[in-house]
Amino acid sequence: MEVEAGEVRFSVVEHGPGRPVLVLHGGYVDHREAEACFEPALEGVGGLRRIYPDLPGMGRTAAPDTLRSSDDVLEALLALGDAVSGGSPYLLAGHSAGACYAQAMAARRPEQVAGLALVCPLLPGVRDVPAHRVVAGAPDLGDEEFRGYFVLHTAEMLERYERFVAPSAALVDVAAQERLGERWELTPHPGPPYAGPALVVAGRLDSTVGYAAAVEFAGSLPHATLAVVDHAGHALPHEQPAVLRALLGEWLGRVERSGR
Repeated sequence: MEVEAGEVRFSVVEHGPGRPVLVLHGGYVDHREAEACFEPALEGVGGLRRIYPDLPGMGRTAAPDTLRSSDDVLEALLALGDAVSGGSPYLLAGHSAGACYAQAMAARRPEQVAGLALVCPLLPGVRDVPAHRVVAGAPDLGDEEFRGYFVLHTAEMLERYERFVAPSAALVDVAAQERLGERWELTPHPGPPYAGPALVVAGRLDSTVGYAAAVEFAGSLPHATLAVVDHAGHALPHEQPAVLRALLGEWLGRVERSGR
């Protein structure tokens, strides 16, 4: 289905009725990766309407020329949140660049975000990024993109990469991503930290964004669970699905108890 939000017509996949849970994927992929990684944890929870959009310039969502920066994308995503929630509080999750947008949305509309979950978030102040290191499997398995993304080089991880990551490459508007990448840093938003139930998950071996910035960010949130997961890189949602499922379940329980 498609949802009009500001100047963007988002391509969106939905599952189930109930409270909206908006899940944002990372860069240079599409909704299929987020759906494959988050849906196993969310589908068994009653009363959740899981919403997986393609972000602008990826998947089947075009990036109009009027989008010139990440701030412009953020405004479109805020409008998308309003459109799919009808103005009521919704849950928000994201991986990588999607987590960057998610935390910015929560900062700008804290009353609209009932809970925030960030996985391997791309955040300001990225530092202490470790060198890429393979911890299991064959170092020559798969293509260069696979080998640079995963730290577990197993047949199972390669199958997930080939099903949920690699096919999206053909649908990426590279010119649009390069245009947006020239102004990728979001304008800082003044105000208190997001005070709702939060989850921050990082891979100890994440050679894309590291984990130091995520740890610092989680420390600024008054109601955050923080997990730094060993034997996981930037592809943590694929490499440690059971851990992620447990952490998301814990987060959902806190959202329910909070009454937000």
